[in-house]
Amino acid sequence: MKTRLIVLSTLAAALAACSSVPARNGELESARSRVTAAGSNPQVTALAPDELKRANDSLRMADQAWTAGDKSYRVDHLAYLANQRAVIAQQTAMSKAAQAVTAGAAAERDKLRLEARTNEVDAAQQKLATAQQANVQKTAELAAADAAAQRDQARVARRDARVSDLEMQLQALNAKKTDKGMVVTLGDVLFDSGKSQLLPASSGNLGKLADFFKRNPQRSASIEGYTDSMGGDAANQALSERRAGAVKMALVSLGVSSDRLTTQAHGEAMPVASNDTASGRQMNRRVEIVFAQTADDVAVK
Repeated sequence: MKTRLIVLSTLAAALAACSSVPARNGELESARSRVTAAGSNPQVTALAPDELKRANDSLRMADQAWTAGDKSYRVDHLAYLANQRAVIAQQTAMSKAAQAVTAGAAAERDKLRLEARTNEVDAAQQKLATAQQANVQKTAELAAADAAAQRDQARVARRDARVSDLEMQLQALNAKKTDKGMVVTLGDVLFDSGKSQLLPASSGNLGKLADFFKRNPQRSASIEGYTDSMGGDAANQALSERRAGAVKMALVSLGVSSDRLTTQAHGEAMPVASNDTASGRQMNRRVEIVFAQTADDVAVK
């Protein structure tokens, strides 16, 4: 009986002790909620794993103290540490995320700046290349223009030399510049009166003419015969034709191609002086060598 009373007393004391331990700790539950929330956040687990581990460690120690029946201030302290470390884990994750965003933005700015500088450099290089190409082209154009100018100067110099030489040759022939071309007049001293046979005295003038043709192979000429008004028209026409032909044959014999020579007979037409005087009739009895005009003749004075 005495033993039974002791057992009942012990059981009653134990029940009394159990009823005195609080079923929950508000600080601990608050810390648990905070740590659980932090652990369920992927950002926290990825960016603040060390801080989250320390929060979990503190929460476990608080649970152990609570289970062991440690004094409430110790449990509260450990719960407080767990709560604060969970907050630190969340703030660390947020800070690192913000830093990553900032770093990304800075990197993007740097990238954009680099692209802008690259574009500026590319544009400057393109501008320089365009300017260099334009300079090369301009240099080539100037060189071509200079070469063309030199060719023109050389051509003008050659033409001036030809013209100067031509002037001397024509001066030696007593040639005159007329509307129909350069004209060399052979007077009637080349023929006896009424005759078409060349006199020996004509050889000097004809030799000069033949030499002129040889030195100017591009030249052709018309040999035109004229008479005074003495005698009949038909006779004068025939005489002027024979005299023009005689001059042509003489030039051919001196080496001038007949293809370069034509003849025309004008008789008493187109007199250059009056037929009323002996001197005038002498001037009208003539053979004219009319050279086909060339570009050089224009420059001849």
